[in-house]
Amino acid sequence: MATLVTARSGGVVEHLNPIALLSNLWRHRDLIRQFTRRAVEGRYRGSFLGVFWSFVNPLMQLLIYTFVFGIVFRSRWPQARTPDLQEFAVVLFCGIITFNIFGESVSLAPGLIVGVPNYVKKVVFPLEILPVTALGAALFHALVGLTIVLVTNLLVTGVVQWTLILLPLVVLPLVCLSLGLTWFLASLGVFIRDINYLIGLIVQMLFFASAIFYAVEAIPEPFRTLALFNPLLWEVENVRRVVLWGQLPSWLHLGIWSLVGILLMLLGYAWFMKTKKAFADVI
Repeated sequence: MATLVTARSGGVVEHLNPIALLSNLWRHRDLIRQFTRRAVEGRYRGSFLGVFWSFVNPLMQLLIYTFVFGIVFRSRWPQARTPDLQEFAVVLFCGIITFNIFGESVSLAPGLIVGVPNYVKKVVFPLEILPVTALGAALFHALVGLTIVLVTNLLVTGVVQWTLILLPLVVLPLVCLSLGLTWFLASLGVFIRDINYLIGLIVQMLFFASAIFYAVEAIPEPFRTLALFNPLLWEVENVRRVVLWGQLPSWLHLGIWSLVGILLMLLGYAWFMKTKKAFADVI
């Protein structure tokens, strides 16, 4: 059952406190779980297959991208054990589901608050949980995709890498970065409605700039240094290392982007909490 809370602004220092942030989310954990489930089920509400589309969609993506980049462009990965198309498809899809954690939550962010005016105007509601539920739904779909990757990789290579246990640690920077940006953009979308179109364009650009369809080594040298400042590129590479190749992640970049991600998460949360009192005046 949803729990209603009293809205309060609080100070900036309080909102930048990670303990206060986690405490607030923990207090609303049942509501977050309820809305995350609603977000997952709502995407396929009214369809015949329902949530089963969560399995069908990634499989269709896998087939399409494998045909285009594996057969038409004949791309291959230098780290792959074999030049087989099946292994190329697994590596490709691993990158797609990693990026989609970021892409799904951030793409939805500008419309999260403006899409629920009743929660803003009529009910004292913890609006800060909505970006969390968007990220939760993205993580659910990523988990479905990861299951497909692991089963397919086991059938192709016969191996499940022990480094898989490091996956939660590797994904931490991506989760923090996505959540921070989702909080920030959810608030910004209330005041600047055109931001929705800009974010869609930026996410699409990042999708092709994050070494999902090609190896990092394939990037021409003048552009490779610039590309390495893309945290999503490192997330894609590190997830592939621990899930598919049995390699340890790049600890240096994992540490750097973890700190950056946590900082952006705190700043995004503080921005959202300080601006949400003005939402009702704008919507």
